[in-house]
Amino acid sequence: MANILITGSSGFIGSFLVEEALRKNFNVYAGVRKSSSRVYLQDPRIRFAEIDFTDKNQIKQYLLDQQKAGVKFDYIIHNAGLTKARKKEDFYAVNCTFTRNFIEALIEAGCVPLKFVYISSLAAYGPGDPVSMKPVMLDDKPKPVDEYGRSKLEAEKFLTSLTDFPWLIIRPSGVYGPREKDYFVYFQTISRGMEPYIGYKPQILTFIYVRDLVRLILDAAVSGIVRKAYFITDGKQYDSREFAEITKKHLHKKTLKITLPLGLVGGVAMTLEKIFGIGGKMPTLNTDKFNIMKSTNWTCQVDELQRDFSFRADYDLDKGVKEALEWYKKEGWL
Repeated sequence: MANILITGSSGFIGSFLVEEALRKNFNVYAGVRKSSSRVYLQDPRIRFAEIDFTDKNQIKQYLLDQQKAGVKFDYIIHNAGLTKARKKEDFYAVNCTFTRNFIEALIEAGCVPLKFVYISSLAAYGPGDPVSMKPVMLDDKPKPVDEYGRSKLEAEKFLTSLTDFPWLIIRPSGVYGPREKDYFVYFQTISRGMEPYIGYKPQILTFIYVRDLVRLILDAAVSGIVRKAYFITDGKQYDSREFAEITKKHLHKKTLKITLPLGLVGGVAMTLEKIFGIGGKMPTLNTDKFNIMKSTNWTCQVDELQRDFSFRADYDLDKGVKEALEWYKKEGWL
């Protein structure tokens, strides 16, 4: 069986990647921090890899030790990353510097895998044109609107600058499903009878259910395709009001619709950021979050994805939200 190392295994997407890799009969090494929760990593077949990405020499030593023990990673999925940060510079430390440390350690230790799959984000390219509503294309110039997206783009630039390194870049759109905590806040808000909107123009959104995403990532890892990047969605587009209607239907809830003007929300975001900034922290509502919420076109090109991998999502938003909400209810989150 092939050996696969999945970093960020304790997180939402990472834990599902581990499950899918086990289902596909890989020898799975789950990359985690010592402090990481392992609540979703209980399968006895899982081997754990505690790697300190702050220290390139420590990474190299770990790889060399594994090599001496007869273990070589055939495939690596680098899913570890920071989606929220108390300070903006933390995004670049974790998403850029740590990624660079890892890749340089792999090269210097002579442990380059058959495929290195980097999990990036649509945020690295930013939203599409709000007037034409044309989807973001693979050959467009990236225009990220938040520090998370900019940090992911910087990591991509380093990766693509390498010669003879077998990278593949995956850029999911909105990923949702069981265990996810950001969309859960939205579901929770709807469950409480509130339906908030920012601005008067609906957002056009794209999504990918976590089970579809991890299936695609594992298929891409073992494919013969290298040195390409893909946007990942379920192939459909939804507006923000449709998202709310689907959620209300499965929660059996009626809501009070509240629309807040963009200017008001933007002003509050800037004010909170200045106040929290005094203590070196970042509020939940900040200018980055506002830039994401005010962008109306989060659509992207998936033609090459469908052509190269014959990818078709098993879950559209209706089916995915239904299954996710059932899990939240079962686990007592809702």
